[in-house]
Amino acid sequence: MGTSDPLRQAVAADPAQMSALEARQQINAGVYTATDLAASCVRRIRASEAEVGAWQFLDEEHVMQQAAQLDGYRRSGRPLGSLHGLCVGIKDIIDTEDMPTQNGNALDAGRKPDEDAWLVSRLRAAGAVILGKTVTTECAYLAPGKTRNPFNPEHTPGGSSSGSAAAVASHMAPLAIGTQTGGSVIRPASYCGVVGYKPSFGMIPRSGILRASRRLDTVGVFARSVEDAALLADALVGHDPADPDSINQASPRLLDMSQSTPPVTPQMAFIRTPAWNAIDDDCAEGFNELVDVLGDHCDEIELPAVFAEGATAHRRIMQAEMAYNLRHYYERGRDQLAPETRDVIEKGRQISAQDYFAALDWRESLYAGLEEIFERYDLIITPATSGEAPAGLDSTGSAAFNVLWSLLGVPALTLPLLQGANGLPIGVQLVGRRMDDGRLLRSAGWLERFVAALG
Repeated sequence: MGTSDPLRQAVAADPAQMSALEARQQINAGVYTATDLAASCVRRIRASEAEVGAWQFLDEEHVMQQAAQLDGYRRSGRPLGSLHGLCVGIKDIIDTEDMPTQNGNALDAGRKPDEDAWLVSRLRAAGAVILGKTVTTECAYLAPGKTRNPFNPEHTPGGSSSGSAAAVASHMAPLAIGTQTGGSVIRPASYCGVVGYKPSFGMIPRSGILRASRRLDTVGVFARSVEDAALLADALVGHDPADPDSINQASPRLLDMSQSTPPVTPQMAFIRTPAWNAIDDDCAEGFNELVDVLGDHCDEIELPAVFAEGATAHRRIMQAEMAYNLRHYYERGRDQLAPETRDVIEKGRQISAQDYFAALDWRESLYAGLEEIFERYDLIITPATSGEAPAGLDSTGSAAFNVLWSLLGVPALTLPLLQGANGLPIGVQLVGRRMDDGRLLRSAGWLERFVAALG
């Protein structure tokens, strides 16, 4: 269903409104072309970008050229990649050879990488259209960018992967990629009402991505359903020797797992976590109602008091490693950095080696306690955030409900199942066992369908 001027002529149904899986099926069947989907996404961007501000770099002509090349490839009769024709937004700390990568940082203005990040190469090989670079906070930390929440532009979209979450929520892109060091995938996904998935630490290589914290940085994905998130993550899982933490493993078949029916009804452990004292009343009420609805499928349990040490351990690791990894920015232009970025570098420089290595020890000590929980339960259910996206654009919100899971390297996913008092979305965070991402996605798919069936 091609058009002579795809940026100005509407198609019978808007492909940008489809799920990624549905769009892939329609493209593979010849109902739509990659050009149709790309043009539809560009129209959505034209209509919404002025208010949302999700994009740091976007070249419409380059987008359409990529799509046209993919349509030509399809006409050749060669096998199609798993993401053929699908448009993907890329967080602007991930290197792209044909687009600037500026790390949300004035010191990197106009920076053009020599080659693609490992995961960008994987996306191209799978047939994706790289739609553009999405807004990030400065150096993927706390200083906000220009992005606003699509549900209410006076509220934060979260961070640091703000543009990726907002682009998917606004139907500018069916899929997007971000990263998480503290809560930078789960939090903006919750605030923007989309699915955010942070895989187990080491599943997706980070070569060619700005390094904030080697022990914490994790690539994550944004989508509008669990299946779509699994589709994108499936294409990115792999081993790269250039990333020292990349895990060499067999394909986890995430999409197949997300679409499968659990052999038995998943059992969930509702955990309030040490951050519960910061919960908003409407969020607490929503979780109480959800747990009641789940009934025998969900038990409330308490974490041992020692888990309160997790936030401190995470903070020390993050500050110390960011001070090291971002030192070149500080040394060549500290006055051009945001106060938040300068502050984390300066605090990290004050952390002793003894405290840093002690913090690293907490990771495995605390995870051993989680293993006991996963012997009895398929997943943990817990808040993704304290509640709705806070009003104002000077902050990206708190990662208090995410840092424990980032520290422990476990897979986490948030579903937009709740709504706050102001009508903004609230995410339900699901946490799984390390390297058992397929089980988490399968259980998340079950929960997504269970809640939808309630009407």
